[in-house]
Amino acid sequence: MACDLTQTLLHGYLDGELDAVRAQEFERHLESCAQCVEQLEAQEAMRSRLQAGKLYEAAPRQLAVRLRAELAGTREKKSWGSLRLWKWATATAVAAALVLAVIAATNLRSGRGEDALVAEALDAHVRALQPGHLTDVLSTDQHAVKPWFDGKLDYVPPVKNFSESGFPLVGARLDVLQGKSVATLVYGRRKHYISLFVWVPKSGEAEPARSGSRNGYQWVYWSAQGMEFCAVSDVSAGDLQNLAELMRE
Repeated sequence: MACDLTQTLLHGYLDGELDAVRAQEFERHLESCAQCVEQLEAQEAMRSRLQAGKLYEAAPRQLAVRLRAELAGTREKKSWGSLRLWKWATATAVAAALVLAVIAATNLRSGRGEDALVAEALDAHVRALQPGHLTDVLSTDQHAVKPWFDGKLDYVPPVKNFSESGFPLVGARLDVLQGKSVATLVYGRRKHYISLFVWVPKSGEAEPARSGSRNGYQWVYWSAQGMEFCAVSDVSAGDLQNLAELMRE
């Protein structure tokens, strides 16, 4: 079994599903992890054996000819009733598409950009995992980290240390989400890192809390005290929820 750091990345790398940054990150890890190299070679060998085994049977040509003939006969027997049903279904689909387009346009106009924001936060977290990019200020002292943001942002993010709860403060950095500089607090969790993005929304309306996962990374969003928060990490979803609850207290 691959080590915990790359267990979720191995299959994505093998299938060519990782982006360039994460693929390079995984390849650097392979240089110093014989366990992951062994697991990757075993997966590649298994794939080669399966491909060489030809575990499938091609359909006979006569079957394809017969199916085409039957489909052609079915098309010729269409009644006007079926045609009317098709027209009604088409009109319904067009109406549904228009409704979805209106909803999407409304969300864009409201400035939510939920998917885009989460994607940017995930990319920023992955970039930060590269050596030398995790923090701009390295300190476990919240009284040293909080003043570091003075003059860099037009708001003061809440900085707390939850070492006693298993989420020690590691430091902080500045990131850019949707063209705006935001504060990012960095927490540790069992040899993993959590990026907690904090910013002031453009509108005063708070959005509902939500969460999800992409490519092995979990994310949690919530609003509190007139600010928005988005935590991203490869820890469990439960760990991110616990950090969110601590920040809300």
